[in-house]
Amino acid sequence: MMLLFKLIIAHLIGDFFLQPESWVKEKETKKLKSPKLYLHIAIHVALTSILLWDVSLWFIILIIGISHFIIDATKLLIQKKKTKRLLFFIDQLLHLLVLILCYYWFSNNTEWHLNSLITENNLLTFVCLLFLTIPVSIIMKTIFTKWNIEALTKGNESLKDAGKYIGILERILVFIFIIFDHWEAVGFLITAKSVFRFGDLKESKHRKLTEYILIGTLISFGIAIITGILYNYIIYATI
Repeated sequence: MMLLFKLIIAHLIGDFFLQPESWVKEKETKKLKSPKLYLHIAIHVALTSILLWDVSLWFIILIIGISHFIIDATKLLIQKKKTKRLLFFIDQLLHLLVLILCYYWFSNNTEWHLNSLITENNLLTFVCLLFLTIPVSIIMKTIFTKWNIEALTKGNESLKDAGKYIGILERILVFIFIIFDHWEAVGFLITAKSVFRFGDLKESKHRKLTEYILIGTLISFGIAIITGILYNYIIYATI
């Protein structure tokens, strides 16, 4: 599993952490003529090379680089405003499938270890925590493009990006509580958030805003809970 974890980490960092929103907009505008598209692919190749750090695995790096370009380029060419949300998830699913196929085809090759701290369990934990930060925030933002959120929150503004960081922190806390088998702490966290939100919802008297907050909370907690359950399942299955 070590090889797969490294490939996923490289993908998450390259697609979500090292790809500014300005790059995404430029690629959507210029499509294949955008230099950011090729820089994005180069970053993925570089990250994969650094994390694998094994010349014998050069073919994996080549496959990931070529497949990433094909998937991203195809999405840019066929993407419409109405299909943007759907193609985002299809795009990520295809990238994940490529990584899994690479793992199964080349998992028998010798894997390079940085040091004794890099274990399968530690990498799995890192993958989960990485996923629960910006990637999930972007996924939720993509889901909510179905509604005009700016109109719902008009007159009820908050600190810039406060909601995003609150969501990241709550997902990480939920994940930590679950992997340490403290489900009661998850319930306490949900209760605490409900208490803080009660005043906002009572004052707003806005049904749509209430539903938006409720949906966002359930999705955020739900993803964190599922991630924690999957983590425990993988850990116990490999014991």
